[in-house]
Amino acid sequence: MDRITLFADVLLPLPIEGAFTYRVPFDLNEFIRVGQRVSIQFGSKKIYAGVVKKVHTDVPQNHVPKYIITLLDEKPIVNTIQLKLWEWMAGYYMSTEGDVMNAALPTAFKLSSESKIVLSPTFMPDFNILNPFEYQITEALIEKKKLTVDEISKLVGYKKVLPLIKTMIDHRMIVMEEELNNIYKPKTEKRISISGTFIDEENLQKLMDELGKRAHKQLELLMAFISKVGFPLTTESSVKQSDLIKITEGSSSALTALVNKEIFISTKKTISRFDYEKQSSESSSLILSDHQTDAYNVINQSFSKHNVVLLHGVTSGGKTEVYIKLIFDAINAGRQVLYMLPEIALTTQIINRLRKYFGDEVGVYHSRYSQNERVEVWNNVAGCDDENIHAKYKIILGPRSSLFLPFDNLGLIIIDEEHDSSYKQYDPAPRYNARDAAIYLATLHGAKVILGSATPAIESYYNSKSGKYGFAEITDRYSGVKLPKVVIVNLKEELKRRMMKSHFSSVLMKGIDKALENKQQVILFQNRRGFSLRIECDVCHWVPECKNCDVTLTYHKYSELLKCHYCGYSTTVPPTCPHCGNAGLKMQGFGTEKVSEELGLLLPDVKIDRMDLDTTRTKNAFTRIISNFEDKETDILIGTQMVTKGLDFDNVQIVGVLSADSMLSFPDFRAHERSFQLMLQVSGRSGRKDIQGMVVIQAWKPNHPILKDVVNHDYTSMYLRQLAERKKFYYPPYYRLIIIRMKHRNPEILNEGAAVFAKDLRALYGKLVYGPEFPLVGRVRNYYIKQTMLKIPKGASLTDVKKNIHESVIRTKSNSGFKSIIVQFDVDPQ
Repeated sequence: MDRITLFADVLLPLPIEGAFTYRVPFDLNEFIRVGQRVSIQFGSKKIYAGVVKKVHTDVPQNHVPKYIITLLDEKPIVNTIQLKLWEWMAGYYMSTEGDVMNAALPTAFKLSSESKIVLSPTFMPDFNILNPFEYQITEALIEKKKLTVDEISKLVGYKKVLPLIKTMIDHRMIVMEEELNNIYKPKTEKRISISGTFIDEENLQKLMDELGKRAHKQLELLMAFISKVGFPLTTESSVKQSDLIKITEGSSSALTALVNKEIFISTKKTISRFDYEKQSSESSSLILSDHQTDAYNVINQSFSKHNVVLLHGVTSGGKTEVYIKLIFDAINAGRQVLYMLPEIALTTQIINRLRKYFGDEVGVYHSRYSQNERVEVWNNVAGCDDENIHAKYKIILGPRSSLFLPFDNLGLIIIDEEHDSSYKQYDPAPRYNARDAAIYLATLHGAKVILGSATPAIESYYNSKSGKYGFAEITDRYSGVKLPKVVIVNLKEELKRRMMKSHFSSVLMKGIDKALENKQQVILFQNRRGFSLRIECDVCHWVPECKNCDVTLTYHKYSELLKCHYCGYSTTVPPTCPHCGNAGLKMQGFGTEKVSEELGLLLPDVKIDRMDLDTTRTKNAFTRIISNFEDKETDILIGTQMVTKGLDFDNVQIVGVLSADSMLSFPDFRAHERSFQLMLQVSGRSGRKDIQGMVVIQAWKPNHPILKDVVNHDYTSMYLRQLAERKKFYYPPYYRLIIIRMKHRNPEILNEGAAVFAKDLRALYGKLVYGPEFPLVGRVRNYYIKQTMLKIPKGASLTDVKKNIHESVIRTKSNSGFKSIIVQFDVDPQ
């Protein structure tokens, strides 16, 4: 057989353009596959786990490739469809495939370290057969246990030491440390089974008689085992070891004795980290209303012409039941389903509803899982679950990170609350929108996409009305429940009449009192966490600012600290003003923490809980808060945007929006759209089952047109008004946006470099280039920031525009003074 020299293009989880070519050792030729991880040396000291993108025989022309050190996987953990998605995302979002790989893979897959070598556990040193270099390295490793590549190089006296290391690895003398300390560890449990000898009833009876004479504890364990597994006994019957000991309240010594006598057999079994309850599906119990059936039929008709359909359904209209019906269709056709949600908090409720119909065919994947839990789900979807821990999931539920799982047969992608800005990743790169990336993923699989929302993104609604997407609608709430009554409270009038109690108007307090009297619940929405937005001196108006960022510090009463929400810097509250010495430091503004405390003073006997970033940092915090509210252990739930996103509670009568103006006055072209979405979504939490809810919106400008649209539940009015403004000022959906963000520690270098870049770009695109200018927060983590915005007409070639932007950046950075400027791209900013 001819000896073929293979090469592999390997992707690394680094922000570097392209893949890197490595030579495949001949003994790995028949084993290497696209999508496997390989251990490779990158640079002089680092070892990385890269992913094989391509295997070929093309000899590199410009360099001599290094050898792949070893394969890390028996089967590919990434498939070709994923690699195509990574490549598209890197191109579209002006990132690198390494950035996408870094975002896509669970941390446990991304091994990297300085090149540390250890002796193989199976190697028995025989110094008579080692050459001088191998002798030196072995002796050093026996003494020091670990050596870096650099240390080995110095030890043997020459730099190109990798071939020597590779030879010793092949001879099983040494191994890379990563092989010994792979982050992922399968979960195992000890199982006890019975020897085949004692399956025979006669032998079993003799054994029991014998143990009954002199080993009562051992007999007790044997009886407990038989009781647990039942008759007839088989070699397959097994019991968890800890359960067996717990049943008999015995000691492990009796069990050890039975194992030593070869009566019991002790084995380790790989098990799932998830506590699954076996559930059977209940497809027959799903009954759609007439409105839901109409929407379902329209969606299926639209799928014949469109791959993407927008489902616009009122809050509490029953979109989830329509999704479930479509999931049954996809699964019955033998396809997989991805059900995406904007927030981890939503998975808590939705998973219970899905498992009612699909049992344990539903898997969940999100960042609150541990590294090992994420790898377990990944391996299941990839078909790498050799231990058969759990049958392959047919449905995966999760936020934007679930997009990257190794699906091989997707038939349907559901993107619930598709308007939500949480689908957009801001930092680090790639700054992608999971909704848009999922649509491209669906095209790779030949799958269909459902975009669902009561308040669709203006771009999505425009695409449906222009014929790019299909469109279906649910106009009535499920079971005929009325839409909530929305009341706007004029805070000026309330303050003038001295009707305010802290931050709560008289109308809101009456509504809360009535709801509590009727044993109903309340949700209060304030789009700021913390206690006080800032502390201010009432004499000189000094305000504490972050030392690393151009923002004021927020006061958090629980920790008694002033905190920066951008970089995490914190400091104690000064006793006096450091500028003038005045002791009169006043708190200005309010966040969820202050709302919770002051409402507790007004209603001391009421159970109040809070849901914001500060209270949901732990793994099970979402589940605890939501379960307590569902079980009516909490009367009032106070929260930030988390409480607006599709949560379904049966007992909420009153919803309060404490400060509408802060959202409406935010300096962003999407501010009015977002304000409408947030207020209408949080309104939808009110008035379920047999009661009409009430929504109280507190505002200083009660006549704002967006507030009128919320009162009338009028999405169309908001949409048409925003559409006219965006057409006039060149914003989406008529134009695409790309923001080029430049960062540097020296503001003078940044100002000059950003100006040179903008001038270069303006020569190509004229008045469609805006900036450079400082963003709302002009310094973060001691980096000054300037951004330039380019507006691109819909008909223009995005590929050409991005190429021109890259070339402008290269021309700008060709000036040695600007080389250190960091450049970031944000395509389709949210």
